Amino acid sequence: MTENEILFEEKQYLGHNRLSMVVRTALTIFCFLGYYWSENPEPVQVSFFRIGSYPIRNISSSGLIFFIMGLSILILSAALTYVLHIQTRIYHGYMLLDGFWTSRRIKIDLNNIVSVRLARYKKNIWRRAVYNLYNKGVTRFYASGEDFLELTDNAGFMYKIGSQKPHELYLILTNEIS
Repeated sequence: MTENEILFEEKQYLGHNRLSMVVRTALTIFCFLGYYWSENPEPVQVSFFRIGSYPIRNISSSGLIFFIMGLSILILSAALTYVLHIQTRIYHGYMLLDGFWTSRRIKIDLNNIVSVRLARYKKNIWRRAVYNLYNKGVTRFYASGEDFLELTDNAGFMYKIGSQKPHELYLILTNEIS
């Protein structure tokens, strides 16, 4: 086995994060409802809810901006599925976490790791994508997924690394550490 041979590689993309998908979908629905409201400006009375008439009647295509914004958000959402957020690579003796664009490359020496634990996130839709977020003694790396690995080094420093392939990553890390 050579020093530069990749034992494990995983790429996580920004567009797969559940929180950002919910936000983009809500904005898109709002834009398309605004467009529909501008095209059908008459007031609507539903049993307990009243939607008034569209306030700008004298401009013929005033709602077109909503339609264009809705389409733009959909195109952006599709493009974000190809934007790399975290690339995790494990080599013999160390682990590299590489972010996108200007993010620092993080190198974790596996000789200093004393424990590896596989865990599952709580059911939560509000978990945002993070890269190298240090908070309360823990550094977090997450794009999407339900599982993460918790690495503890000999100084007590903790890393939480989200993964789409947690069991495979766990097996390779335990083999490298022992």
